[in-house]
Amino acid sequence: MNSPPQNTPFSIPIWLILLAAGGFVFAGLGTPAILDNNEGLYAEIPREMLASGDWRMWVIPHLNGLPYMEKPPLLYWLTALSFALFGVSEWTARLVPAISSLSCVASLVWFGRVVGKPQVGRLGALMFVSGIGVMAMSRVLMFDMLLTALLTAALMHAYLYLTTERVAALRWSYAFLALALLAKGLVALILFGLVALSWIIFSQRSIAESWRACLKFLEPWALFLFFAIAAPWHVAASLTEPIFAWFYFVNEHVLRFLGKREPHDYYAGSWWYYLPRMVIYLFPWSLFLLVLLGKKHAFAGSASDVSLRRFLWLAWLMPLAFFSISSAKANYYLVAVMPFAAFHLALAFSDRNLLKPFARALPGKLIVTFAVLGLIVIWVTGKGVGELIVLGLTQKQFFIVVLWGLLAVSVISVLGVLRFGGKGVVAYISVSAWIGTALMTILLAMEPQVSTRPIARFLHAELPNHGVYLFRTFEEQSSLPFYLKHPVFVVDSRSNDLFWGNKLRRNDIVISADELSARAQGKKVVVVVLERHLKDFQSSSYFQYFKGKRQFGKNYVFYN
Repeated sequence: MNSPPQNTPFSIPIWLILLAAGGFVFAGLGTPAILDNNEGLYAEIPREMLASGDWRMWVIPHLNGLPYMEKPPLLYWLTALSFALFGVSEWTARLVPAISSLSCVASLVWFGRVVGKPQVGRLGALMFVSGIGVMAMSRVLMFDMLLTALLTAALMHAYLYLTTERVAALRWSYAFLALALLAKGLVALILFGLVALSWIIFSQRSIAESWRACLKFLEPWALFLFFAIAAPWHVAASLTEPIFAWFYFVNEHVLRFLGKREPHDYYAGSWWYYLPRMVIYLFPWSLFLLVLLGKKHAFAGSASDVSLRRFLWLAWLMPLAFFSISSAKANYYLVAVMPFAAFHLALAFSDRNLLKPFARALPGKLIVTFAVLGLIVIWVTGKGVGELIVLGLTQKQFFIVVLWGLLAVSVISVLGVLRFGGKGVVAYISVSAWIGTALMTILLAMEPQVSTRPIARFLHAELPNHGVYLFRTFEEQSSLPFYLKHPVFVVDSRSNDLFWGNKLRRNDIVISADELSARAQGKKVVVVVLERHLKDFQSSSYFQYFKGKRQFGKNYVFYN
């Protein structure tokens, strides 16, 4: 464990990591609207917590005025704290995942230092925060970046404990693990257990030694710290809501993993579902895998070096295997493996003395090729690629600009790695910055398609005294309560996220078609209808009461 610091042919200054991390995470953080579906759900819950004045809503979270027990509360609590300190806005809603991403960067730098490989830690941190998928997850309000930060810290301290037997490291590990449990649920315990147990098994020479190593994890004060942090909310939730224990532990964890959770509102996929997504999450750095996969990983060196490499393999492959065999698949689950995957890739760079010049330049050359081929395809076909207008350009014109820009930054990156040797690889962050800027620009142009912020502005300005109703769906317009700052009614609900809350409580949030018909005759009413439900709405008996109509992207707003 006490191997001397590694001499690498380059040095990444800490100021560059701070500058890059701050730019990739915070630049324009609050510019895009709160997105419908997941982000809208998770922004509205802490807003309701803060506005309710009822402590029970901090124990059993509520969504659109109804109980919502699918996830533990740490993300909601922290986001509500952000709202309380800085006000309710887009950037304060995303502050927790942004800080979580920066925490991963700090953990990678710290871990590199404590294992005697400081430049590996810095390069891994740079790879992590500039990966396209990681960058996206750092800027959207979801649970997974918070889980990633806490689980990464827990595993790093567990490794430190197992290799040095410092009890303080185990206690820190259990504290982070307890917080990870409050961030995403039992999956944190499962992933931690898989990595720690597999590392112990592969590191010990006999079953008896493995057993003794496992027993080391039962240190009394570490266990006390874990339960002191993790247990109170679980107990309080069970006492507050009788169905909580079955719903949370069985339905949300066991049945979800088996693909039998009710309602079935998640995706499935084959065992290799996550493999192409690994490339996207760490792009452009993942293109180096084409070079590294063809070479045997270096296991020469001290026992501590061998131990570290073994731990890194397990730290990202075991979670990847778990997610791959699960019946429930989601793109965002994958971010949990990225810190250790980035550190491992950086270590492989270092083991190979940052590769030969040709290998260092290969990713840039591949991206240049992709950009040229894209320009040729657009030039030869002469066809547009959609009707979206971006910065006053047609979608085709915008993609041409993006591809020319990508070509330019890729050429600059290749020249950088050829001119400056190993330290030139940092030039690839310019590729990430360009792609990230392009994606942000597209997202802003798509606002009416992905958020209800334009609808909320229209309602505030033109129809402030109308009651607001959603027709059948909620998730695809989930940002509307956040922007209106109050729950909305749902007519003839088909919502999965409101399913259990509506089933558990009598309420006037989810109403029938007859109730809407009665209200539309005597009150000012607005109904927001998705385009795919338009025919059903127009054929209803109450459609006759709505004389006004406006379209916002995929949504139609009807009002009387």
